[in-house]
Amino acid sequence: MSADEQAPARLRRADSFLGVHFDFHAGEDCVEIGRDVTHRMVDAIIDAVRPDYVQCDCKGHSGLSSYPTRVGNPAPGFVKDQLRIWREATARRGVALYVHYSGVWDAEAVGRNPGWARVAADGKPDAKITSVFGPYVRELMIPQLIELADEYGVDGVWVDGDCWAVQPDYSPAALAAFREATKIEPAPCGPEAAHFFEFLEFAREGFREYLRAWVDALHERAPGLQVASNWAFSTMMPEPVTAAVDFLSGDYSPADSVNTARLEARYFAQQGRPWDLMAWGFSHRWSEGKTASSIKTAVQLMQEAAVVLSAGGGFQVYFQQKRDGSISLWPMEVMAEVARFCRDRQEICHDARPKPVPQVALVLSGPAHYRKSRAVFNTGDGTLVPLAGVLNCLLDSQLSVEVAGEHHLAGRMGEYPLVVLPEWEYLAPGFKDELEGYARAGGSLLVIGPRAADLFAEELGVEFAGDEEDGAAYLAHAGAMAGLVTRFRVAGLPGGAEPFGALHRENDMASPSTPAASVARLGDGMIAGVYLDLGERYRRARTALVRRFLGDLVRRLFPAPAVEVAGSRYVDVALNRIGGLPAGRHGADGEMLALNLVNTAGPHHDANVHTFDEIPPVGPLDVLLRTGRPPRRVTLLPGGKPLEFTFAEGAARLTVPRLDIHAVVLVEQAGA
Repeated sequence: MSADEQAPARLRRADSFLGVHFDFHAGEDCVEIGRDVTHRMVDAIIDAVRPDYVQCDCKGHSGLSSYPTRVGNPAPGFVKDQLRIWREATARRGVALYVHYSGVWDAEAVGRNPGWARVAADGKPDAKITSVFGPYVRELMIPQLIELADEYGVDGVWVDGDCWAVQPDYSPAALAAFREATKIEPAPCGPEAAHFFEFLEFAREGFREYLRAWVDALHERAPGLQVASNWAFSTMMPEPVTAAVDFLSGDYSPADSVNTARLEARYFAQQGRPWDLMAWGFSHRWSEGKTASSIKTAVQLMQEAAVVLSAGGGFQVYFQQKRDGSISLWPMEVMAEVARFCRDRQEICHDARPKPVPQVALVLSGPAHYRKSRAVFNTGDGTLVPLAGVLNCLLDSQLSVEVAGEHHLAGRMGEYPLVVLPEWEYLAPGFKDELEGYARAGGSLLVIGPRAADLFAEELGVEFAGDEEDGAAYLAHAGAMAGLVTRFRVAGLPGGAEPFGALHRENDMASPSTPAASVARLGDGMIAGVYLDLGERYRRARTALVRRFLGDLVRRLFPAPAVEVAGSRYVDVALNRIGGLPAGRHGADGEMLALNLVNTAGPHHDANVHTFDEIPPVGPLDVLLRTGRPPRRVTLLPGGKPLEFTFAEGAARLTVPRLDIHAVVLVEQAGA
């Protein structure tokens, strides 16, 4: 029997929960690769972290491979084959091995083959980025990925530098394909040119075809290989999954990580594929480079993990390899603490396949995003800032929120008591009709922002006076005022809609005002509009009054959510439904509710704080759960502490004495 046959079985990615990622983007300076890489080093990682999988480097953005490839472009010098050591050590321990491989971004490939490069609008070949319309994917990428499967037996590939690296391409092949597909010429040379949207759409479809090409080729040649393209079908690429990727994944921002994870987790959770998010295990200023980085503390990474786990995802953390492929082992002790925190929650947050209880659906419109963005996929242009701000504001009001696209809501919009449309300026006509029909049939629709409200002016019963304005305005609500620099419109309500809040031009409650928002009946349901942009302001200049204003408006439309939590604004709420747990675990069986509580206090969003080792606990928290029937039992996890509760008028009331970082209130439903 071979060593492989004797080794423990390795989990598939769909069943994996916890991983650790390493890369070092080998360059010309890497002349002793493998020098300090040993089986003992890999064993030490596994002993400390006990991961389901490990991801290590094989080719970074430079395009130089950190293993002695025969079909690609190897780095200058090798002492040992570091990838072989990673594979042998992980296989012996029953740990899956994935490799980090840079896709569209390959500087070495375009340096050696200038005809493979994407071309900028000025006619110059890109020094880093390949053309998805060129031969790179067929002549280098696919053969090299097959080599990794055949020669090393890796379990999968995590392709980096892919959708987010794509740029508009003016190469001869791309331009010829664009003319053939659209009959438009000449090709637009910038965001202000006519037909630039069509050019971006063409580039997006080019990436999809490239992605399907390498994914399908690998599955045909190496059926067991499991693949993902970093950030494909995420908020950067908000659309249905149209490639046969085995899982979805993304490495979210090393700074302001909690807020980034709040958004990304909630979108990935909708996409119908196994998914995980990768935290950066270190912080730094981009201007100072990774060499000036500091390893995050276990507490810091636990808080980030809690956001991901509460949405049902897997979690991994990224640490850097040294220039020879080895790693510093001391950060693995930090990761070991994080791993124990995650494992304590795995059964309830991952293995039980949690499904969100429909409460608030926040719309991420793919068509609107693509029309607004001036990038192919990358969201660095700020397109999603308003959405993220509205999400944060809703979460800070202790609402259980899902981030959903048109394809997620199709045929099931009516399951949600409230749908929120956050500052989108365009809607596909059919989707606009669906939203209107949803409200007329008894749903509640909240439209935020003057441009979004203009799409529903008739349904809202609003008339706008004059053009939209950008500048200082003062929001008044509940006896207080807050100054905002924002976009707004003066709104009149001739149809009798109920005004909500007021908008002033002066910081004076007695000064003239117009409605900040309004609420109206629409068929059997309700529709509300907000006539200023709140999301961008809340994301970049948060005020408590904006949170209170939006939270009160939501409760006007949705007065009886399934869960209410009071006691701190620094608590994210995620209400999931789960199936039965393994017999005897927590004394539970049958269908249950899992109420995730995440403590978001602390300086995680402060750009001047790279690491922190304390999160102020919050609590006691008063929880109301509208379960309809008295629960059989309520338990606080981890730990399994029973929670006393009272039940009246269809709702259970209980208290969580203290929340450190993350806890789950497990509610066993009583029989019918």
